[in-house]
Amino acid sequence: MKIKVTNPIVEMDGDEMARIIWKYIKKYFIYPYLDIKIIYFDLGLKNRNYTNDQVTIDAAKAIKKYNVGVKCATITPDKKRMKEFNLKKMWKSPNGTIRNIINGTIFREPIIINNFPKKIKNWKYPICIARHAYADQYDSVDFSIKNKGTLYLHFIPDNLNKNNEKKIQIHHFSSPGIAMGMYNTEKSIYNFALSCFNYSIYKKYSLFLSTKNTILKYYDGKYVDIFKKLYKSKFESKFKKLNIKYEHYLIDDMISKVIKSNGGFIWACKNYDGDVQSDCIAQGFGSLGMMTSILLTADGKTFESEAAHGTITRHYKKYKKGIITSTNPIALLFAWTKALKHRAYLDNNDDLRLFSEKIEKSCKTFVEEGNVTKDLLLSMNNLNINKYLDTESFIKDFKKFLEKKLKI
Repeated sequence: MKIKVTNPIVEMDGDEMARIIWKYIKKYFIYPYLDIKIIYFDLGLKNRNYTNDQVTIDAAKAIKKYNVGVKCATITPDKKRMKEFNLKKMWKSPNGTIRNIINGTIFREPIIINNFPKKIKNWKYPICIARHAYADQYDSVDFSIKNKGTLYLHFIPDNLNKNNEKKIQIHHFSSPGIAMGMYNTEKSIYNFALSCFNYSIYKKYSLFLSTKNTILKYYDGKYVDIFKKLYKSKFESKFKKLNIKYEHYLIDDMISKVIKSNGGFIWACKNYDGDVQSDCIAQGFGSLGMMTSILLTADGKTFESEAAHGTITRHYKKYKKGIITSTNPIALLFAWTKALKHRAYLDNNDDLRLFSEKIEKSCKTFVEEGNVTKDLLLSMNNLNINKYLDTESFIKDFKKFLEKKLKI
C-alpha cells in the first residue's frame, strides 16, 4: 500500500547524466511507494531556452506556493554551451534565479558513510556550509569596456532627493577592460543571519561567519554588523544554554581554523564564498557526489533540495554513445529524501518521514557493505573492495536491498 502524501512537491528536472539518474530514482523509489502529486517543471537547458527561462521563474513561484521543491542538477551555460545548444543567450544560473525569488539560505553538508575515507583525516564531524543565496555575483551586471573613459557607480534615490544621490568614480580606463556591479540588501542579510542562528540551534552546532570586512568595509562590514546585533539581541542566551558559540573570522583565518578542526559546526559564508567552500568541504570529506544541499527560508517553511554536484557531463557523453556508466546517484537520491522529509514535517506525516529516513539510513548501510559505484571505489581503494556496480545496477540492487532487509 502506497504512503499518502497530502500536499504536492514541486519537481524540477535537469540536464545530462543527472537527468538520467533522476528518472531512475523516480521509477524505483518514488512512484512505487508514494501516492503523491508532483508539480513538474522541465529545467533542462533546451526548455529554458525555449521558454526564455520563464520556466525557471514559474518553478520558483510554485515552490513558494507549495513550500517544498526538489531540483535536479542543471547546466549554467558559458560560451561553449551557448554554441552547443544553439541558445538565444547565455541564460543565468537557474539556481541563482530560484534563490533570488525564494530568498533563502543554502545549507550544504556531507553525507558521511563510515567506511568512506576522508581526505582530511581529523574531520570527525560534519561541517555544514551556510551560503547566503541572494544577489552578489549571481545577480550582478558585468560588461566589457571597449574605449577610454571613466566608470562611475551612481545611485539615484526614488524621491530624487539630491542630498541622498551618490556618484562615485570607480576607475578611469585608458585601455579596454571589464567591469561589474553587484548588490545586496539589509533585509536579505538579516534573514540569512536569522536562518543561520536558528539552524545552529536546531543542529546544536556553533556558528562561524567569515568575511573580508578589512577590504570591503561597507559591503562585508554590513554582514558583520547584522550578525553581531542579531546574536546579542536574540540568540546569545540560547547559544550559551546549548554550550555553543557564535564568532566572526576573516575568511583567511577561518580557512586555517577549518583545516585544523575536527568539524561539527556551521560555517556562514557570502554567496560566492559559500559556493567555493562547499566544494572544498565536500572534497575534504571525500566527494562532491556525497554532499546534500538545501535552500531554506528564514521562517523555516519554504524548502528546496538538490544535489551539490553538477550534471556529470563526462559520463553523459559516454551514455549517449551506449557505453555503460558507473555514476554515483546518492546525492540525487538524498535530494528527494530531504524534500520528502520536509513535506512530512509540514504535513505531520510520520509515515513519509520514516520512509525517507529508512532510505537514507539503508543507503549508507548498502555502501558500507561494499556496494559502490566506480567513483566511490576509487575513493575507497584501501578497503579491499575490488568491484563496482554500474549506475542502474546500483539503484536496482539498492531497491532490492530495501525490500529484502526492511520489507518496505
